Amino acid sequence: MEFEWDPKKAETNQRKHGIEFVDAVIVFDDDRGITLVDEHPTEERYVTFGLDAQGRVLAVSYAVRIGTIRIISARKATARERAQYEDKCI
Repeated sequence: MEFEWDPKKAETNQRKHGIEFVDAVIVFDDDRGITLVDEHPTEERYVTFGLDAQGRVLAVSYAVRIGTIRIISARKATARERAQYEDKCI
């Protein structure tokens, strides 16, 4: 699977959340990751919760476009989201 993103959005995301999109792609390799539909009015989006290389649980929002994952945002998971992820891992 290939990944893409808007460079300006990636820069804004890094400033706001401290997460670079290039570092967030690893969550898609997490066998224990959780993917949910992320309701959006104009396109089908998803959010995947998974571990990054630093062991943080991230929430990565994205759309799939012709075999390419277009990352929209990446942030640290909330306490509730982390608990949901960890419950699945037990």
